[in-house]
Amino acid sequence: MASVKVAITLDKETLTRVDGLVARSVFPNRSRAIQAAVSEKLERMERGRLAAECAKLDPDYEQSLAEEGISGELQTWPEY
Repeated sequence: MASVKVAITLDKETLTRVDGLVARSVFPNRSRAIQAAVSEKLERMERGRLAAECAKLDPDYEQSLAEEGISGELQTWPEY
């Protein structure tokens, strides 16, 4: 994937923590550490959004839909 250079501003404490990870060879450089952190945060936010949407579903209604689909399919399956 192509990379694009961006400039960011971090507070000193956060930068010190990032530099600590680089010093311990957890990441090869600051850019990779920040890229990993941003990617992880975006993934968590997307999973949280999916969980929120799933929480809106009515389990009884979803179960009835699933059972309706199964019963219809069973009648059309060939005998073995």
